[in-house]
Amino acid sequence: MASVKFYGTGRRKSSVARVYLTPGTGKITINKRDIDEYFGLETLKVIVRQPLVATETEGRFDILVNVHGGGYTGQAGAIRHGVSRALCEADAEYRPVLKAGGFLTRDPRMKERKKYGLKAARRAPQFSKR
Repeated sequence: MASVKFYGTGRRKSSVARVYLTPGTGKITINKRDIDEYFGLETLKVIVRQPLVATETEGRFDILVNVHGGGYTGQAGAIRHGVSRALCEADAEYRPVLKAGGFLTRDPRMKERKKYGLKAARRAPQFSKR
């Protein structure tokens, strides 16, 4: 018998996370490494676990994540988004709790593009009278 797998795609800034949930003991693996090994900061680990805490499902699912792009903060946000989506797929009753927590909303904030005539998105060259 094939094991049950729930899938969710999470995105944040330029990070994309593919999240797989399987019934298990609560082990979180990110890019074939343990969460403690992958994320150094405790706050990032808390961000990843937020949907599980909100739905009271800590220790009920093993989480396997493939994440790429962006920095570690964006990746943590993408994983949180993916875990939330996968939990909704696992049980539709979690949706109102996750929605109220704001975990299902894709954060639309992106880096602003650089404009011509400027040094960065809004940074203008230094003004000189002469």
